[in-house]
Amino acid sequence: MYRSNTCGALRASDIGSEVILSGWVHKVRDKGFVAWVDLRDRYGIVQLVFDEERTSNELMEKARELGRETVIQVKGEVIERASKNPNIPTGDIEVLVKELNILNVSKLPPFTIEDETDGGEDIRMKYRYLDIRRNPVKNNLIFRHKVSMEVRKYLSDQGFIDVETPYLIKSTPEGARDFLVPSRMNEGQFYALPQSPQTFKQLLMVGGMDKYFQIVKCFRDEDLRADRQPEFTQIDCEMAFVEQEDILNTFEGLTKHLLKEIKGVEVDEFPRMTFDDAMRLYGNDKPDIRFGMQFGELNEVAQHKDFGVFNSAELVVGIAVPGAAEYTRKEIDALIDWVKRPQVGAKGMVYVKCNEDGSFKSSVDKFYDQDDLAKWAEVTGAEAGDLICVLSGAINQTRAQLSALRMELATRLGLRKSDEFAPLWVIDFPLLELDEETGNYHPMHHPFTSPKPGQLELLESDPGAVKANAYDLVLNGNEIGGGSIRIHDKETQATMFKHLGFTPEEAKSQFGFLMDAFQYGAPPHGGIAFGLDRLVSILGGQETIRDFIAFPKNNSGRDVMIDAPANIDQAQLDELHLKVTFKS
Repeated sequence: MYRSNTCGALRASDIGSEVILSGWVHKVRDKGFVAWVDLRDRYGIVQLVFDEERTSNELMEKARELGRETVIQVKGEVIERASKNPNIPTGDIEVLVKELNILNVSKLPPFTIEDETDGGEDIRMKYRYLDIRRNPVKNNLIFRHKVSMEVRKYLSDQGFIDVETPYLIKSTPEGARDFLVPSRMNEGQFYALPQSPQTFKQLLMVGGMDKYFQIVKCFRDEDLRADRQPEFTQIDCEMAFVEQEDILNTFEGLTKHLLKEIKGVEVDEFPRMTFDDAMRLYGNDKPDIRFGMQFGELNEVAQHKDFGVFNSAELVVGIAVPGAAEYTRKEIDALIDWVKRPQVGAKGMVYVKCNEDGSFKSSVDKFYDQDDLAKWAEVTGAEAGDLICVLSGAINQTRAQLSALRMELATRLGLRKSDEFAPLWVIDFPLLELDEETGNYHPMHHPFTSPKPGQLELLESDPGAVKANAYDLVLNGNEIGGGSIRIHDKETQATMFKHLGFTPEEAKSQFGFLMDAFQYGAPPHGGIAFGLDRLVSILGGQETIRDFIAFPKNNSGRDVMIDAPANIDQAQLDELHLKVTFKS
């Protein structure tokens, strides 16, 4: 056998035992008369000792020639360590080596395999298999495994059945671009990789599975950023004979289970907030409620003077930043520059310092007196010592800009604590969104979302006012799950397609299989999908999902390790009846 024990398993109770260990050479320290080798595997590090008094000259020379990351096997005796290391579990012992076998010699790695490495992200992505040997990455993948297992355990205990759905499906309009796969056996035709198993999980409800789940890969060909990958993983769930309340209660239970089992945190309260309130109070539909700084709309108390910037704005809105009245002019100017960046897009920022003596000092003192500014403080909830930051302009853009500023300030003030968890349900989303360029409506979630009970008739008279029977689960300012009660009858689904601009022929071509299924006794059903990558990163206290994916893509959608995507040879193109041309 290659090993009798793992490198992280040995303790003082093993002293005197003969062991066989295998792993990677982590570090070699040669003092002449004695050499120590740190041997590492997934389970930990153990110190090996080669001693001139007890080790043959041949074995000593062999040990001294070992390079980092060489794979070795040793046989030896567990002995008490003279100079103990309290920082590692094996720090009370070491292994006196009697036999050394080199299993595979390693080249010098392009970066050090240490927790704090000298390798930049690009080089570590190229050699990801080496990066995985580092504790931060290795532990993230183990953490992901634990979360996945707890998800499976909870859902299985709740009666959910894990069912696989296909990856080679039909391209349907669901928002993002599809990844397409040409079919060799069906000339000129293409499969698509699923953006989600949406229609299949609905068909499983028609099939009577009642409770379905799947931890499944999904694919979207869209622009990337740190928290987005072209392939990602969903915890996909669907239930039959349920209303919204049933789903919210079930998946509150899942979230509580994960927080308790993974983080040791008990959360009882899952507040609910309408989409309209989330936008009004926080400027986005996934607010971080670990801290305050709710928006205060100032139109009524700020548009009565001769300040044209505010008078011409659709919205004047501010937040009270706790304890920030002590900011210097230089610090405030830096904030103004921050909101004027292209990524935020504000034209400027008005500020008010709420002094400890109850007076106010603002950048618009020329236009507003102390009584005016006191009203601003009242509306924003500002207290003595706070700083009021005010933006103005078009409603949607201004809310988005102030939301970005709120999150930036919370980060600078240390209010976004990774060990605090604040879940929130956001409900009553609009069913449809208006595309201002085309004048057409498109679904805010997907075309199978049911309108709230009693609102179907509004689709004819005021489609923008219809609320969706939909819900998002937000955790610490991130949407970790979203879903809806689905349309389950053919007539309602046909009405929805009509208002989305589909002709009956187009609806039949794209979704005829689902419409046909609804004719055979489809039950009322609904579901939710969690983003596993995002959920794991939040539970792990980190910002980017890439850190919890074994082999992620970069921001250009490339796998720089295997150099994909790549060109294919002409023979493959010919088999698929494809010709590649490039626009000039």
